[in-house]
Amino acid sequence: MKNKILAMLVAFGMVGSVSAIEINENLSINGFIDGSISKTDNGTAIDNDGNGVADGDQADWGLDEVEVNFLFNVGSVSGEVHVDTANDLSGLDVEQAHFTYTLENGLSVTMGRYGSQLGLEREDPAGLSTFSRAYIADYNLGNVDAFNAEGIALSYAAEAWSVGISIDNPNAAINDGANAYAGSLGTIRGNGSKDDLDYEVFVSFTGMENLTVGIGHRISNLPDALAGVEVDTTNIHASYVAGKALIAAEWVGHDVVGTDIDAYQVLVDYDISDKLGIAVRYSQYDSALVGTTLFQEEKITIAPNYAITDSLGAILEYSDISSDVANSDADQIAL
Repeated sequence: MKNKILAMLVAFGMVGSVSAIEINENLSINGFIDGSISKTDNGTAIDNDGNGVADGDQADWGLDEVEVNFLFNVGSVSGEVHVDTANDLSGLDVEQAHFTYTLENGLSVTMGRYGSQLGLEREDPAGLSTFSRAYIADYNLGNVDAFNAEGIALSYAAEAWSVGISIDNPNAAINDGANAYAGSLGTIRGNGSKDDLDYEVFVSFTGMENLTVGIGHRISNLPDALAGVEVDTTNIHASYVAGKALIAAEWVGHDVVGTDIDAYQVLVDYDISDKLGIAVRYSQYDSALVGTTLFQEEKITIAPNYAITDSLGAILEYSDISSDVANSDADQIAL
């Protein structure tokens, strides 16, 4: 029996958002506000990205993120600019900024800064079924607050499937279990070359009613953090709507520096009523090395959610996090 240290994270968080407000026929605006109050007692805490933080009692409250999105549409050209707060709320960041030209045959071209197509848990907290994410941050390429690409993407959409490729500047956000590669966003104009470009390909299938399947692969170079190292990431995810239930599953694999690490999750989100729902999730992931041993963590999450209004929602979450490393288990409570 492992010696379990109880880490209680008591948090109060709400996400307020609205559907796009139309300013005129060419411009709409939407966004969200995400705030929380948290308290951590006795042991290792796990934040809502799945990262461990320092031991001991901790308390925090305030705004976590504020984002405003400007959506442009002029004929066959559309564009988006997403402005949000920095991690420490000290200023504003341009999270995404891109324009897309769509041809009548289903082919489109996107250029600028945009998010990855890989991942079941996408982009912003307003779109999640839970307060926390399933894994530590390195597996969440779909989380645009942690990872984005700057380049050009080509995609083609048919009736039952779509396919795309992104060619972008190096942007390291990968951990092989022993090293965290968090190099700055590189550019071909600055410290890179054509051989340093990153590539991502993805295919999605919607040919069966209520079923969506996505498969993708990304090749990332790490010129800033570790010259010559290539990271291969594969993502497979699927979701199915069965009556009032959404059933989803995902597998993510990293191959970096000769080390294979992976993660997976299974999620069920059930609507009890128009306002009340509950999400249940199981996830497991390889985490950091201790000495020469790669250890695993698993997470069980139960998260009821309630729509207070059309623009205001609340999530109550309990997560049990078990680790192969002694004294690293945790319980997480969030509201």
